[in-house]
Amino acid sequence: MGVTVTVGDQDAYLARVGRAGMLLLPMITGIGEQIRDWADELAAAGITALVWDPFKGKSLDNSTREELSELLADMDDDQALAEQQALLDYLFDDLGCNKVGAIGWCLGGRFSLLLGARDQRLANVVAFHPTIPSNLPPHHTYDTTTDAPGITAPVLVSYPSADTLVSNAEFEALQTALQSRPTGATFTHYFPGALHGYTDKSRHDNPVNAAAFRLAWPQALAFMKATTT
Repeated sequence: MGVTVTVGDQDAYLARVGRAGMLLLPMITGIGEQIRDWADELAAAGITALVWDPFKGKSLDNSTREELSELLADMDDDQALAEQQALLDYLFDDLGCNKVGAIGWCLGGRFSLLLGARDQRLANVVAFHPTIPSNLPPHHTYDTTTDAPGITAPVLVSYPSADTLVSNAEFEALQTALQSRPTGATFTHYFPGALHGYTDKSRHDNPVNAAAFRLAWPQALAFMKATTT
C-alpha cells in the first residue's frame, strides 16, 4: 500500500521498495483506484512506483470523466513535463533509485514518449494506447511523432486497432519514427479489435479488451523489470 508524498509544490502517490523505479503517468482517470493498484503491483514486483497527479487531487474517485476532460483541455505541456521531470529528480536524488523508467496510459502514454525524448536518464519508456493525434488539439504544444526519434531508451508501445482517437496510420507513423532511432529497441503490441483505453478495467466487459490486457500487462512488467533491475 502506497502513500501520498509532497514533491515541491505537487503531490504524488508513492509505493516504495528499492532502487529500481518507474514514474507512472495516468490516463484521464487521474490517481484513481486503478493506477494506485498498478503502482502497488509494481512495488510488489520489486519496482518503486511514483505516480504523477495530472489533475491535482481530482480523479475518477471524486470527479466525473467530463470534469476531468475539461481539466485536460486546459493542461499545459511544458508545465506537465516540468512536473514530471521534478518527480524524476525525486526518484533519483531523494529516493536513491539507480534506474528509472516512465510508463503512461492514454494522455500519460503521450507524455511518457515526450518525456523520453527530453530526459536521457530514462531506462525505458512504456506507452499504452498513447493519445497522439496528428491534428494537434489546442492544448498540445508538441507533436509526439516528431519528437519520438529523440528517445534513446528502449520503448514498448501498445496500440489497439479499433482506437477511435488515434488512427492506424498515425500509429504507423509513430512506429516509423521510433524505428528510425539509431539506439533504443522498439517493442510493439498490436491488438486487433481492442479499443482505446483497453487497459481500463471498467472496459473489460468487452472480451477483446480484457484479452488484450491479459497479454499486454505481463509483458510490460517483464520489460520494466528487465530495464530497471
